[in-house]
Amino acid sequence: MKSLKIVLIHTFLLSALVVLAGCGGSQADKAAASSTSERIKVVATFSILGDLVQNVGGDKIELYTLVGPGSDTHTFEPSPSDSVALVEAKLIFENGLGLETWLDKLYTASGSQAKRVAVTEALKPIAMSKEGHEADGEFDPHVWHDVANMIQEVEVIRDALIAVDPASAKTYQANAEAYLSQLKELEAWVIVEVEKLPEARRKLVTSHDTFGYFARRYGFDVVGSGLGSTTEASDPSAAQLVSLVEEIKGARVPVVFVENVSNSRLMEQIAAEAGVTLGPALYTDALTDPGGDGDTYVKMMRHNVTILVTALSQ
Repeated sequence: MKSLKIVLIHTFLLSALVVLAGCGGSQADKAAASSTSERIKVVATFSILGDLVQNVGGDKIELYTLVGPGSDTHTFEPSPSDSVALVEAKLIFENGLGLETWLDKLYTASGSQAKRVAVTEALKPIAMSKEGHEADGEFDPHVWHDVANMIQEVEVIRDALIAVDPASAKTYQANAEAYLSQLKELEAWVIVEVEKLPEARRKLVTSHDTFGYFARRYGFDVVGSGLGSTTEASDPSAAQLVSLVEEIKGARVPVVFVENVSNSRLMEQIAAEAGVTLGPALYTDALTDPGGDGDTYVKMMRHNVTILVTALSQ
């Protein structure tokens, strides 16, 4: 009988320990789930904008980026998981200025109630032109090549996050302040680097017309591009190709550049026809995959400016 009691006591203690262990695990899981649920869900439309949003949001947000690294926002095709992300989000950060031509349909179809924030609203956009005339209501969306524009966008992102999550206002303010310091340092660096390049050599020919804001801010001349303002455009006609080649020769452009979101074939043809060098790839409309030399906005700009100044100096 005594041995039976001992067995029963041991059984009871083991059962208690199992229950307690189970409770402990459950509490840990609940804590982890609570930590995740406390983060507000945010969507950014493409990788460059996503990098800005993450720098400001930090660990207070759960970020979903629609168009990831190395992908072209101009030709993006949404998936069902993108619709789900929009439904769950509290905020959607978009570039605007006609970059995300697919977003209105995606937003409507998803039934999302998230607040949409166009980060370019306060910027001074460059009007698009067609055959020498301004296109009515159409603007160049590639604002990120001007660091000063991104400084303003960070302030918009900060204010939007504070508006939906005021309890984390101090965190967003501190994150934004730290990141703005990086961007101001970057802006100063770009200006110093560009000054090393004589004005007569600040001439750009790229895959598509993406450097308008860069040219306006830092004193470059966009001689032409293989495509128009979007990578969706068809290859130029024979007559357009001849005209661009003649412009390159007339402007004495030494190098033309390919982009990380475009096929290099067209620019290889243009370089061969014009008898000029094909430069290294520039990161224009998307960041690189993590670990690449353009996996953040700051690194992307440093890469591009270094490539441009070095190649055009030779």
